[in-house]
Amino acid sequence: MKVLLDTDIGNDIDDAVALAYLLRRPGCDLIGITTVTGQAQKRAALCEVVCRAAGREDIPIHCGRETPLAHGPGQPNPVQYEAIHDLPHRLDRPLNAAVDFQRRIIRDNPGEITLLSIGPFSNLAILFALDPEIPSLLGGLVSMAGSFFPGAPEREWNCMVDPTACAMVYAADRTDHRSIGLDVTMQCQLSPIEVRDRFIGEPLATVARLAEVWFKNGGDKLTFHDPLAAALLFEPNLCTFESGKVKVDHSGRTQFIPPEDLASSSDQVAKTVDRDRFFREFFAVFEA
Repeated sequence: MKVLLDTDIGNDIDDAVALAYLLRRPGCDLIGITTVTGQAQKRAALCEVVCRAAGREDIPIHCGRETPLAHGPGQPNPVQYEAIHDLPHRLDRPLNAAVDFQRRIIRDNPGEITLLSIGPFSNLAILFALDPEIPSLLGGLVSMAGSFFPGAPEREWNCMVDPTACAMVYAADRTDHRSIGLDVTMQCQLSPIEVRDRFIGEPLATVARLAEVWFKNGGDKLTFHDPLAAALLFEPNLCTFESGKVKVDHSGRTQFIPPEDLASSSDQVAKTVDRDRFFREFFAVFEA
C-alpha cells in the first residue's frame, strides 16, 4: 500500500508513534511525509530523526502550511523538538512545499495513494481547493479526526486547530472518507511505565526519547490516537464503522449524520475498537 502521511508531529507524542509503526509495517510503502502547523521545519526534522532511526533516510519529507486558513488557535511550538535538537537533522527545508508534493505524487499514482491525515487539515484543504479532482484520484482517505458519538469529548484537536480547513476537507466530493475519532482512540492508552517497558529497539527507542518530553510536560499516559488510524489501513476490522455524513461547525465541532437522515452517505466513522487486538497488531510489527 502506497501511503502518504500528513502530520503535525511534535506536540502530542502519538504522531511519532504512528510514524514508527508505518516505517516498520510490512506491506506499507511510505512514499512521503508532509508536516503541517507552526514551525513546520522542526516538525520535519522530527520526522527525519525517526526515519533515520528506522534506517529509512530515503523518504521525502516536505513542510506545509504553518497557520490556519482563516481562524483557529494553531499550534506554533513542537515541544518534542527539544528531545532531538542535539541529533543530526536539517532545518532548511522550504516552507509551503507540501501541497505541490502531495499533488504531484497523487497525480503520478492515480488510484494508488492512501492519504493518511493525522494532523490539522490545512494542507489537505489547500490541496483539494487547488485541484478539486484530487479526492477522486486517491485510493483512500483516512483521518484521525473528530468526535462523533455520546460519551467522547465534544471536540477533537485536529478539527479545532483549523476549523475552516476541516470543514473544507469533509465537504470534498468523495465517497469513502474514513474518520478515526476520539470515540475509539481514547480507549487505546498505555501508562508511562508500560511505554518505557515496551518501547525497545529502533525506531521505538527514539520515539521513547520524545515520549519523555510528553510525560515531563504533563502527559500522564500515551493515547494511541494516530497509531490506531495507521493500523486501520492494514487491519480495517480493528474497528467497526458507521456510514453517514460528517458536518463541521465554525469551531471545529464535528457532527455525524446517520444515513437515515441523509440521501447519500459519503463518510465512515469508527464506532467501536478491539483494543487488545490493536495492541497485538501494533507491537507485532516491531517484533518481526
